[in-house]
Amino acid sequence: MKALVLEEYRKLVYKDVAEPEIKADEVLIKVKACGICGSDVHGFDGSTGRRLPPVIMGHEASGIIMETGSEVIRWKKGDRVTFDSTVYPLDDWYTLKGRYNLSEGREVIGVSPEEYRRHGAFAEYLAVPQHILYRIPDNVSFEQAAMTEPAAVAAHAVRISGIRIGESAVVFGSGMIGTFIVHMLKSAGSTFVAAIDIDPEKLGMAETYGADMTIHFGDPSLPQKIRERTGSRGADFGFEAIGISPAINRMMDVLRKGATAVLVGNITPVIEFPLQKAVTSEIKVQGSCAINGEYEIVLDMIANGSLDVSGMISAVAPLSEGAEWFRKLYGKEGNYNKVILIP
Repeated sequence: MKALVLEEYRKLVYKDVAEPEIKADEVLIKVKACGICGSDVHGFDGSTGRRLPPVIMGHEASGIIMETGSEVIRWKKGDRVTFDSTVYPLDDWYTLKGRYNLSEGREVIGVSPEEYRRHGAFAEYLAVPQHILYRIPDNVSFEQAAMTEPAAVAAHAVRISGIRIGESAVVFGSGMIGTFIVHMLKSAGSTFVAAIDIDPEKLGMAETYGADMTIHFGDPSLPQKIRERTGSRGADFGFEAIGISPAINRMMDVLRKGATAVLVGNITPVIEFPLQKAVTSEIKVQGSCAINGEYEIVLDMIANGSLDVSGMISAVAPLSEGAEWFRKLYGKEGNYNKVILIP
C-alpha cells in the first residue's frame, strides 16, 4: 500500500509500505480521509519529541471496514467508521475507572515516543481494535468525520473543566482546538467567552463559532477588557490551547481568584509558570489529555447540525501531495485551517 512516511525530520516520503495485518480483535480500514493535525506539523521537525522517525503520522481519520478479525462481533465489512486516536487496554486500572485516556500501555495512533508508538492513518489502510471504533451517521461525510477527533479534544477539555451555565471563560489560541473549545463552551451555557490570538483571521473564525469577544494577544488593554465583562473580577475559567509560556502567563493574569485554568496545548514539554499567582489566588490548574468518551457527542452534534465542521476545512488533497502540504503548513504559507488528505 502507499503511505506518507516521516523518514527523518522534515523529510516526508510517499512510498510503498507493507499493508498492516489485523489481530483477532481488530479491523482493517480503508482510509477515506485523514486530517493534518497541528501536532503533526510541530512533530514534523522534531520539536515536540512526539514523532520519532520513521513513522506514519495521522490520527484524525475515517474510512470503511474492509476486513474483520475472528473476535470482532459488532462490525462488518462495508461499515463507515471513525475511531479514537488512543488505543487503550480494556483491563487497565485507569480504563476500568473510566479514564482510558490515561491508561497504562496505551498507544496513540500516528504518535511514536516510546510506549505510545503506533503507525497512523496517512496510508491507504490502517488496523485498529474494534473497541475504539465509532459508526459514522449516514448524513456525515468522511471528511466531516475526520474532524471528529479535534472537536472531541475540545469537548473533553470543556467537560472536565466543570464549567456551569452562566460562567465566563477566556480561550487563548484560536486555532482548530481553541475555536472548537469556544463553540463547546457556548453549547455548555457559558454566557461570556473571549477568544485571544495574534492572528486576525483566526479571531474571525472564533467569532463565527460563538466568541462574544475577540482580542489580539498584544492588546495592552486585554486584562481591562476581560474585567469589564466579568464584574471587575476576571474570568471564571481559562483554556490555553497552544502550550507556550507567554500565553499561559497572560491567561493567568485575567483569571479571577478561585478560577480554573485548563491546559490543553502541548507543543512544548516545559513552560514557565506563575506559581505565586496560582497559590495566592487559589487557582485550580487542570490538565486536559486527548479524549475520554466524547466521540459520540461530537458525531451527534455534526449530524444534527449544531456543530459545523465543514467550515473549518480549508483544503482536501490527495495523500500523494501530502509532503507539499506539510511544507506549506510548516512554512505558514497561507492561512489554512484544516487540510484533509485522501489516500
